[in-house]
Amino acid sequence: MTELLIGSHLSTAGGWDKLIARSHAEHGTTFAFFPRSPYGRRSKALDPDKAAAFGARLAAEHYGPLVVHAPYVYNLAGKDPAKRAFAIDALAEDMRLLAPIREAGQETYLNIHPGSHVGQGAETGCRLIAEALDRVSEQADGTGITILLETMAGKGTECGRSFEELSSIIDRLDDPTRIGVTFDTCHVFDAGYDLVDDYDGVIRRLDDVIGLDKVKAIHANDSIYGLASHKDRHANIGDGKLGLPFFTRLVNDPRMNTLPMILETKEITPDTHREEIALLRGLREN
Repeated sequence: MTELLIGSHLSTAGGWDKLIARSHAEHGTTFAFFPRSPYGRRSKALDPDKAAAFGARLAAEHYGPLVVHAPYVYNLAGKDPAKRAFAIDALAEDMRLLAPIREAGQETYLNIHPGSHVGQGAETGCRLIAEALDRVSEQADGTGITILLETMAGKGTECGRSFEELSSIIDRLDDPTRIGVTFDTCHVFDAGYDLVDDYDGVIRRLDDVIGLDKVKAIHANDSIYGLASHKDRHANIGDGKLGLPFFTRLVNDPRMNTLPMILETKEITPDTHREEIALLRGLREN
């Protein structure tokens, strides 16, 4: 039985070595972090000159793929051309920062929220996202970093609230091979896909519409409000509407359980994520 590749979203305070130390403390085998401030400013903690050594150390320790999270402020579907241009340039810059990690042997993905159409309509929003991703690929050509579009809960004017919307973005791309998908358990449930009573049906739909080969990572979060709530409010593992029976199914599903799983749950105590990682590993059946 292969070990789950699992970890949480970690603080970058103190730089690359502190990231690894925090992962060790929670007994993680993957993790996420922001490559810059969640509000878009460049990170002072992550020295680009030390990225390659960071990647080599993780590869030597046999870490699973990293699922780095782009800042929330990026909106590739927005109305303002200047803000879209900022998001494009910043994403390309993030990919260049991460490239030495991958070149050192550590697989690394860059996860993004696709964007919000802010009243322009989902069709326009998805078109703008695809056009922006093509420009990002041009600017970051040669980095080898795959961008992952996150499944969204459907809050407000979010694009990516359905598998079909994500597929419509991917289908418009000049090179779809550069783009994958992150399956957020809370978001998918909140968007209206019944992972509790129709788990296999949801996974079949995901495969039919997007393709399981496109799904590269999982955000493992329980849901406070539940099915079709469109709320995007994470609960700790087993404390929400998804519940432990769902997570037992997930971690024992060979279609999904080889993917890196990132916890984005609330740190109630300093040990919360270490305990949740142990809990999910303990749900694996021999």
